[in-house]
Order: sequence, then C-alpha cells, then structure tokens
Amino acid sequence: MASPRNPRTPGAVPSRRFPYFSLITLAIAVFISVTIEMLPTGLLPEMSTDLHVTESQIGLTVSVFAFTVVLSSTPLSYLLRRVPRHALVVIVLCVLAGSALLSAFSYTYALLVISRIIGGVAHGVFWSVVGAYTAYLVPKEHLGRAVSITLGGGSLAFVFGVPLGTALGAAVGWRLSFAILAGLALVGAAFVYRFIPRVDHLSAGVVVGTPTGSISILTEEEATSAVPRRDHSVIAVVFVCVITAITMIGQYSFYTFIAPYLIREVGLSEATVGPALFAYGIAGAVSLVLVAIWLGKRPRFGLMLSLIALVIGVFVLAVAPAVLPLAITAFFVWGLAMGNLPPLLQTRMLHAAPARIRDTASAFYTTAFNVGIGGGALVGSLVLAGFGLTTLPWVFLGILVIAIVLVIVSDALLRQRPPRRVIER
Repeated sequence: MASPRNPRTPGAVPSRRFPYFSLITLAIAVFISVTIEMLPTGLLPEMSTDLHVTESQIGLTVSVFAFTVVLSSTPLSYLLRRVPRHALVVIVLCVLAGSALLSAFSYTYALLVISRIIGGVAHGVFWSVVGAYTAYLVPKEHLGRAVSITLGGGSLAFVFGVPLGTALGAAVGWRLSFAILAGLALVGAAFVYRFIPRVDHLSAGVVVGTPTGSISILTEEEATSAVPRRDHSVIAVVFVCVITAITMIGQYSFYTFIAPYLIREVGLSEATVGPALFAYGIAGAVSLVLVAIWLGKRPRFGLMLSLIALVIGVFVLAVAPAVLPLAITAFFVWGLAMGNLPPLLQTRMLHAAPARIRDTASAFYTTAFNVGIGGGALVGSLVLAGFGLTTLPWVFLGILVIAIVLVIVSDALLRQRPPRRVIER
C-alpha cells in the first residue's frame, strides 16, 4: 500500500481540522458573484425606465449573462485546466468587478448587454472552479456541510445583496448599486488571495483497487487511465445536471419577474419589494442551516422534501396572490425550499463525481445551472409578453412536476448499478 500524502502538500488529503475560515472566504466570493448576476431582477422598473427599454428586455440581460456562462464555462474550464485554481479565482473576481463597473456606466442598452456578457464569462469560470475547490478542502464525508457553507454566500446574496441593492437602487439609482458591487468584488479578490489555501488540482489523490487486491494512490491523470471508461458516476453526474437545469428553468421563469409580480398581483409597493426579497433570502439562509445539520446527511430525502415544499409555496402564490398574509408566507416557504436545492444538488454531484472528473463535472453542473437561469429568464420573458404575469407561477409548477419525476427515475436507475471501485481520499 502506498503511503498517504502529507496533508500539507498541495492536492493532499484534507486535514481533519475543518477549514471554516477558508470556506467562509469562498462564501464571500460566491455572495459577490451571485449578487452581480441577479441584481437586475430587483431593479427591473428603475433600469427599464432609465434605459428606455421594456422590463422584459432588462430581464433578458439575466438570460444573456446565463447563456454566456453556458457557452463559455465548459470550453474555458478545459482551456484553463492547468492554471492554478487559486490564481484563477482571484482573476475572475477582478473581471467580475470590471463588468459590474461597466454596467454602472452603461448609458445604452447595448453597452449593458456587453457588460453582462463579460460578467457571464467570468462567472462561468468562477463557478467551475469554486464547486470543485470546496471538495479539495474537506474529506468527502464532510462535503454536505462544506458545500452548505460555501453556497451560503449565494443565499446571503438573496438575503442582503439583492434586497440591499434593490433598496439602494430605489433610493439613489441603480448605477450606484453596480458600482458598489464592483468595489466589493475587488475586496473579495483580495480576501481570496490572502486567506484561501492553494491547491494542486492536477495531483488530486485517488485510491484505486487493483485486480490483485492491492491499493495505490494515483494522481488525477493516472486515475483517468486506470478506471474503466464506462463508469456509472458519469451517468449520475448527467442526471444531476439535467435535474438542475430543469429545476432552475422553472425557478427563474418566475423569479426573474418577481418584482412586478409582487407589485401588481400581491399588492406590494415598490418600497416594500426589497423587504419581501429580504424575507425570501432569510428563508434561504435558514435552509442552509437545515442542510448543514440535517438534510445534508439525507440528500435524497432532502431533495424530494424541498421540491414538494416548493410546489406548495408556488401553488399558493398562484391561486391566492391577493391574500397578503398567505402570499407572504408562501413566498417565505418558496425561499426556504429553494435555498435547500443548490447545496443538495451540488452535494449530490460531488458525491457522484470522482476526483478525476470533478473539475469537468463542476463545469457541466455550472453550465446546467445557467442553462436553467438563462432558459428560465427567456421562458419567463416570452410568457410575460404573451400571456401575462399570472401565468408565470403555473409554468413553474409544471416544470417542478417534471423535475420530481426525474429525481424518482434517476434514484431508481442508479440504485440498480454496482458501486464503483474508486475510493477517494
């Protein structure tokens, strides 16, 4: 048996000490990235008025951002596969800062679209790296807790980032919101440079059983040639990506236009949309605690429970939007259930993907997630233009039913497959 690597060596087996500070720093970077991506959803009226375009066109900038991620993340992940992960995270955060600053100074719709394309390129690379980075820092049995902390930055973006940006935009203008985000992105890059440990992603330790019964620790490249190509883990990753894409299409077909829905159907004023989004984000933060202490240990149960709760919350918003207490409660349930899904889906993906394909799997997962965001924003724009606001929650509900069926089918199929012979350390 080969001796394990020194835990202090890059690419080594993570130490037993749980890296809270490193994961929190990654969560800060995630917070900034997600806030930059989603801020237009809270500023649709202000941006459309200032740029003299429709709210649907501003909503499409979310699609542009997301589809840029879809088109660029996988090829760029391959082209940049040998670039040190630590340096890459710092660089993409700086590019995100530049894109947000360009958005702040966009006085035409075309320039805003260009800024969103630049941000989408950086965002795609960022997520393909961050998803795998978490797995390099902790043992596999702690992935659920680690992912819930890292993705906590995304939930906090909904708790604080988007609502505060929305409130700031309503008070002093949407441009200042983007300018402040640009500064925060540079601060985030400095934090990552200073506090995140460097990892050697090309030397990830993988333990492989040989035909004679002995065990060897191989590098990621050696493991790729040592393990049979017909590995069911690839099928599991594909299922996770498909479920993720479908669920996010439903989510963002409705959530992209949640501000006008809350104003026109629920009856909130423009000034109270920010607090409502804040409550939604609080629910997402609570859900991360649930994942960290309970659902992360039961990912299949947690995923199904969250999808069913999501159906209930959206259904109530669809049938009784004018009953204010009920609608706000349903919106909170929506946020609670939706907050569970990204950490549970990413944990499912990281469990399915061995180290040899972890970066590639993360890139495909990022692509799937952003297919959902961009596709959802596009579907929502078309539904809004053709059928009106009240149709959006019903489209979401139909898509959720499809996602639930796929989860059931994928669990049934994958249970029938033998466990793989690769054991990650």
